[in-house]
Amino acid sequence: MRRSQWFWLAAGWIGFALLPWYDTPLSDDRTWSLPALFAGLFGSAPWLLPLLVPLLLPIVYLTKDVHARATSLTAAGIIGIAYMILQGFAFGLNGWSWTFLESLLGSTDGFQNGFGYGANVTLFSFLFMLTEGLAARGWMKGDRFVTGAIGLVIGTILFFVFLPVSTILTNAAIPDGEQSALVSFFHRMTDQDIWSLSCISENRRCGVFWNSLRLGVLTGAITTLLGLAFALVATRTNFPFKRGLRLLTVLPIITPPFVISLAIILLFGRNGTVTNFFADAFDVAPSRWIYGLPGILITQALAFTPIAFLVLIGVVQGIAPSMEEASHTLRANRWQTFKYVTWPLLRPGLANAFLIGFIESLADFGNPLVLGGNYDVLSTKIFFAVVGSQNDPGRAGALAIVLLMLCVGAFYVQRRWLGKKSYQTLTGKGDSGRPSELPRGLKYVCYATAIPWAIFTLILYTMIMFGGFVKNWGRDNSFSLDHFAANFGLEWTDFGLLWSGRAWDSLFTTLEIAAISAPLTAGMGLLTAYLLVRQRFAGQAGFEFITMLSFAIPGTVIGVSYILAFNTPPLEITGTGIILVLCFIYRNMPVSIRAGVAAMSQIDKSLDECAMTLGATSAQTVRRVVLPLLRPAIVAALVYSFVRAITSVSAVIFLVSARYDLATSYIVGRVENGEYGLAIAYSATLIVIMAAAITLIQFAVGERKVSRRTSSDAVKQEVPA
Repeated sequence: MRRSQWFWLAAGWIGFALLPWYDTPLSDDRTWSLPALFAGLFGSAPWLLPLLVPLLLPIVYLTKDVHARATSLTAAGIIGIAYMILQGFAFGLNGWSWTFLESLLGSTDGFQNGFGYGANVTLFSFLFMLTEGLAARGWMKGDRFVTGAIGLVIGTILFFVFLPVSTILTNAAIPDGEQSALVSFFHRMTDQDIWSLSCISENRRCGVFWNSLRLGVLTGAITTLLGLAFALVATRTNFPFKRGLRLLTVLPIITPPFVISLAIILLFGRNGTVTNFFADAFDVAPSRWIYGLPGILITQALAFTPIAFLVLIGVVQGIAPSMEEASHTLRANRWQTFKYVTWPLLRPGLANAFLIGFIESLADFGNPLVLGGNYDVLSTKIFFAVVGSQNDPGRAGALAIVLLMLCVGAFYVQRRWLGKKSYQTLTGKGDSGRPSELPRGLKYVCYATAIPWAIFTLILYTMIMFGGFVKNWGRDNSFSLDHFAANFGLEWTDFGLLWSGRAWDSLFTTLEIAAISAPLTAGMGLLTAYLLVRQRFAGQAGFEFITMLSFAIPGTVIGVSYILAFNTPPLEITGTGIILVLCFIYRNMPVSIRAGVAAMSQIDKSLDECAMTLGATSAQTVRRVVLPLLRPAIVAALVYSFVRAITSVSAVIFLVSARYDLATSYIVGRVENGEYGLAIAYSATLIVIMAAAITLIQFAVGERKVSRRTSSDAVKQEVPA
């Protein structure tokens, strides 16, 4: 047997025979903290003993041929996983978890707590026994790395995405009164509040489906175009303030969304600074125009443009200059080169940036909640159905299904637009070409788009920073450091340094959770992207959709679904830091996937084949060939996952606890109490911390080296007309 097969078999036995099987003891009986082997033999958990069968099966076939050993490993993995999931869900804290088991097998005194170290180690060992067996049987050409990666990604996504989301989606079929489940589901799904087109035939509001669709398309298009303009200015021009422009581009993602909404209101609201200026200067009556579609669109464009930029800048940098030079050699001018060469090669980045912007817009509830006014969208409707006075989980489930339909439609359109064309430009060959200069008109359009937006962003963030250094923003603008002292005060006492500020605990917890979750999110996302782009296996399209599932559901629904799924055995993690890390990983992973897919689509597969021809394994090829060329995607994945772990509100507002309180939860509490100065001062501190973290990430990952000359803006060259 291979060493890896021995390793996973040994891990299974260690988890079963040496480590505590359950998380915590359920009673004073010490047998509950024993390993499964002893709890089954001498304790109160005899249902654990059948696990000896899959653990002994590979040992029995040790002396057999390779095919028999591979079959035994595959069978052990399937039997072990199936039995652990079955017994884990069958028994709960009060006996049988499902009533049909009690009617079938009778009542039982058996009960169990959630899985502990031993159970989790054994479950993972069964998973990798299965993938090792499949590889040994020749699946995926016998590549253990690929089979293990597919097994890990599919297994964890099914457990931490599909299970909790399906838990809340099934609520759409909850019987309403005396109606059957099917009739209740039909009535909820055909509600006129969702599908109404009264805004066309009458002077009334449209249904939330059409409102969400319009907002999503507009947000996706605007953020993609803005991101492209910033990416072209940053990579294809000699704009003198590129570094500052890039910093302003990513600023919005390092701020809690409601802080941007608050700043927008203070600028453009009925009593806002800009509104009052125009009222005094031009005698324009103040209005509430910012509430509704315009306000939501502005804030979402601010919040999600950085994501499009992070995706697109790597794609723009990945375009081979030699292709553009070949176009010039064939006497094409700069505009023709951009139209027929550069633009088609940007399609993967544009499609993925639009998809992310569209789905982020649909899933966002903070900005529509603050600025929505009478413009209802699916995310706010779901929010009020889940946590509002309605308390209607059936309606929330139906609205969530409609939201998924929109996301599936966008996903399908994206795949159809990209088609099966090749977008590979990084082939491993030397490329001393110089990136083509942008057409003059297009360059000025990019300047005219990016620079005003950057100035607007700068003004907005100046206002936000200003609000933390005044006593009462808008009422008493005298300078004060009281808000920072209250949040992050330090005192020197007889016992040493005292962290007296109220916000220190939440800040330290937030940074710890973000530092753990960010690399795991980026790693899982890029590994999934590798499987999607570089491998072919049955069910790949469904697998890709499942990876986007958690991204399509509003964060509020994700938070509630995690509580429903992980508050009872077999996995009891509610109130712990683990549930926060898992929520961040699988909530933010789709952005890492899309960034990786966009960047990896440009890398020629012949590079992988050359490495493997020279004797490299898939793992070595990924580490030495693919990853160095994915540095822009790695930066995008790390930056986004770290920042979102700090600024996310909706998904974790239900998951925080007294021990694991996060920065956004603290800020929301201050806003609810009317302590806006404390909230803004904390946000300003987070902006500084995250800006430093982004700089550190970019420095640590570095730039992708592809041996190219600088942009043709730097060295002018004559191009045939």
